Amino acid sequence: MSTQTAGEYKLPDVGEGLTEAEIVAWRVKEGDVVAVNDVIVEIETAKSVVELPSPFAGTVLALLAAEGETVQVGTPIIRIGEEGAAAPAPAPARGPEVIDTNVPPAGQATLVGYGPKQRTLRRRARKGDAVPAAPVVEPPVVAAPVVDAPVVEEVAQRPSRDPGAVRALAKPLVRRLARDLGVDLTAVPATGPGGTVSKDDVLAAAGRSATSTAAAGARETREPVKGVRKQMAAAMVSSAFSAPHATTWVTIDATATVELVDRLRERREFAEVKVSPLLVAARACLLALRRTPLVNSTWDEAAQEVVVKRYVNLGIAAATPRGLVVPNVKDADALSLVELARALEDLTSTAREGRTQPADLAGGSFTISNIGVFGVDGGTPIINPGESAILCLGAIKPQPWVVGDQVVPRQVMTLSLSFDHRHVDGATGTQFLADVAGIISDPGTALLF
Repeated sequence: MSTQTAGEYKLPDVGEGLTEAEIVAWRVKEGDVVAVNDVIVEIETAKSVVELPSPFAGTVLALLAAEGETVQVGTPIIRIGEEGAAAPAPAPARGPEVIDTNVPPAGQATLVGYGPKQRTLRRRARKGDAVPAAPVVEPPVVAAPVVDAPVVEEVAQRPSRDPGAVRALAKPLVRRLARDLGVDLTAVPATGPGGTVSKDDVLAAAGRSATSTAAAGARETREPVKGVRKQMAAAMVSSAFSAPHATTWVTIDATATVELVDRLRERREFAEVKVSPLLVAARACLLALRRTPLVNSTWDEAAQEVVVKRYVNLGIAAATPRGLVVPNVKDADALSLVELARALEDLTSTAREGRTQPADLAGGSFTISNIGVFGVDGGTPIINPGESAILCLGAIKPQPWVVGDQVVPRQVMTLSLSFDHRHVDGATGTQFLADVAGIISDPGTALLF
């Protein structure tokens, strides 16, 4: 790929039809020299935090969007060129412009990982007309009346960070936490490695701030709903009010699974991976889906068809500081137990660090929600959109249990399954749940599947 040396970089669609993103943190400042594919900025979409590489080589002439600002896809966010180069001249007045985002702008390198976007009709803003031009309608958004200012002038007026400003050292997740809590990172004493601001530093600063706020009499705070939380809210509403949910549950003796987990931890193959009851439950689901494949399907409303999937992209619901995300292990049914353990560990650790990529969140076919890690016994989970069922794992706790003619202490847990009752009937749902429960109660029964 040839080196491109000048241009304005427009925010790309890094997912599937995303329309906007928030600037989390700039990795460069005005005056820095960058090469093609150097990471220049971290953005947060409705799905994940993504690092964007530079499509140009040259000097950073201007940052066109400030940290914390939400910008639309296609908006210029940075200008890179030769040091001392003048800003581009304002574009001449003209009519609506058809922009094909499948083709990168002239001089911009094509970067791996940016999905195609549909052609859209956009009108350039112009300055000087007394009467606004007629709005351009673009389903499902109606464009505002045109106000006549050159696009370049408008962008240049956006706030950008002072090139000489001192910027606190912190990971993207810590920066996000600081913004959510209203903490100024530059005023936080840094105690992390290498002089970085840690999560504990931010929480401590937030505690001091909360104390002073309470003293001033404030009793309410407001937080904007955006990013992952906004996406989660929309997805849950859509699922809850489009798919008729039915939930069934069973309480089981999971002692045999707890003992199996202890044995697996002693084996050499699992020495470097995390082994937990979640691993056994995940394996149980993969095996049980062989008997009831309808649970691993999706309802196609437009086509009035049920799409049964012959693969399992196993989703694990993960609570993160940014909100609930459900990354999935692709083709989990084709993995060995050791491979599945590694995949689950990578998936959960990446989610906790806020580094889950959009591709890892797409295409799930069945989900597990492990609320037992919070000490909760059970629940009625909402199905992940595009799927037909979700299994909820409750906490494993020692409880009295009848074994034969005696009451003895056993490791007991509750499993609950929510399923789409449009096409998964009660017999199918309970058969699947019974199969999962049987394997967790007696892992040896896995040989029957």
